[in-house]
Amino acid sequence: MLQKKIFLDESEMPRQWYNLAADLKMSPPLGPDGKPISPEMLAPVFPMNIIEQEVSTQRWIDIPEKVLELLSIWRPSPLVRAYALEKALGTPAKIYYKNESVSPAGSHKPNTAVAQAYYNKEFGIKRITTETGAGQWGSALSFACSLLDLECKVFMVRVSFDQKPFRQMMMNTWGGKCIPSPSMETAAGRAVLENDPDTPGSLGIAISEAIEAAVTDPTGETRYSLGSVLNHVMLHQTIIGLETKKQLAKVGIKKPDVVIGCCGGGSNFAGLSFPFVNDKINGADIEIIGAEPSSCPTLTKAPFLYDHGDIAKMTPLLPMHSLGHTFIPAPIHAGGLRYHGMAPLVSAAVEAGLVNPVSLHQNECYNAGVLFAKTEGIIPAPETNHAIAATIREALKAKEEGKEKTIVFNFSGHGLMDLVGYEKFLQGQLTDYELPDEEIAKTVALLKGYPKP
Repeated sequence: MLQKKIFLDESEMPRQWYNLAADLKMSPPLGPDGKPISPEMLAPVFPMNIIEQEVSTQRWIDIPEKVLELLSIWRPSPLVRAYALEKALGTPAKIYYKNESVSPAGSHKPNTAVAQAYYNKEFGIKRITTETGAGQWGSALSFACSLLDLECKVFMVRVSFDQKPFRQMMMNTWGGKCIPSPSMETAAGRAVLENDPDTPGSLGIAISEAIEAAVTDPTGETRYSLGSVLNHVMLHQTIIGLETKKQLAKVGIKKPDVVIGCCGGGSNFAGLSFPFVNDKINGADIEIIGAEPSSCPTLTKAPFLYDHGDIAKMTPLLPMHSLGHTFIPAPIHAGGLRYHGMAPLVSAAVEAGLVNPVSLHQNECYNAGVLFAKTEGIIPAPETNHAIAATIREALKAKEEGKEKTIVFNFSGHGLMDLVGYEKFLQGQLTDYELPDEEIAKTVALLKGYPKP
């Protein structure tokens, strides 16, 4: 029998996270005065132990024993050879996927949720606020908070709140409180609703609400948690790629030829790819591809500039590819990829020529997801479908070229809570939407006068 799954023993779990900020030159986050922010300026939002990781340029950071213990509930995750998909495509390429859908929340998100909940608990925080798009992050943080006896409040983008009721139920089951955003609970939410009562919402709006809810707590016992974009989130996710490198070595593969992940805020992509970006910095010949939606083409069309991470401008100015913090994305079903900005570290890697971004339409991605489900058996999340579609493109390119390549992609989550999107796709009701350049120009024009990275 062919070896399909490559496992690591729990004793083989990585004991440290890899920090790309040690190896990539970065512009600093800026305050409203245009000057680099200090760690103290972030203290009302994050606990200081997380702020220390956010600003760290140390290459390797130890994973606390308690975090390893909690991660071992589902980690190490398997690396799987997609033999049936290879056969269906008739490709000479070897396709491997890192199956992050095995976590309790069904995605990669608990890798950082557990770490962030741990550091908040250690700092004496009692409750955490956050935002979520498709609900993966809100589910993951609710799960993590339940393990560490913390309260969790989640502001969920309204269109996803309506599309994905089972995600709300998951959060509620783990003790999280899920609120559709924009809401009447915050000044930021009320301002948006007054201007546009029928808005589908956005991650930028939900972030504003979650930060406001944290910093206005008079007890000082609430902090905010972000599931993507920031350096410490990318850091925690690198356990994915570090495990993958060990698993490939077990079957005699020194390096893959192509590494692929989908890109929204950047966390699952960074988690798999950053350890390989490090190899590429040190001379390895690896193509690293970030796949994003054509309706929200942050990496492929948006400029690299300083922008806020949220609509109310409560976050610092971050150096990133951005469509503008006022941008409201089209309500495609890959809710986790509908964010106006990209992680500064991912953006810097693209600017340095270490990562190649591609944009794809949702019908191509759903086609890829259905083929994957019919061959490999797992129904992928709509976000993950972008990585699968990019993988299929690369596998067919290898077929045309007659080259044997090793392709690794991050299977970032299953789609069992996203079946409404599949139903609409199978009934021919999904439309493709490419964001026009003039729309990008409108929202980016509002950033005129902002500093440049």
